[in-house]
Amino acid sequence: MNQLSTRRDPFADLLRGFFVRPVDFDFNGTLQSPEMRVDVKEADGHFEVLAELPGIDKQDIHVNIDGQTVSISAERKQEKEEKDGERVLRTERYYGKVSRSFQLGHEIDEANAKAKFTDGVLELILPKKAASPTRRLTIE
Repeated sequence: MNQLSTRRDPFADLLRGFFVRPVDFDFNGTLQSPEMRVDVKEADGHFEVLAELPGIDKQDIHVNIDGQTVSISAERKQEKEEKDGERVLRTERYYGKVSRSFQLGHEIDEANAKAKFTDGVLELILPKKAASPTRRLTIE
């Protein structure tokens, strides 16, 4: 019986990962992918959105609503400096942006939408826009 084996190159797999998704390193040197995890729930008359944004200040979060489309973007700015007396041993800085856009099944009433940011979680309450009645045109 003849078996075929596939040999994988771990270096090629690592490089492929760099080009498929953005990556960064945290302060411990671990590789991580900057992403935003989002939960969307539909309730009677509104949508609830929870987005995880750890380590981001609320003034660096932007939410845009356009009809059925909701866009969330955030910018992370981190700096860390380690000193030994007056001598700087290591300085690390990270600036990055993450964003998500998605369409909901109903237009959103932007005027009554609410956003709250607590403990790294953005909570959006997005009321559905009342359906406008259809109007029949009279042909002249």
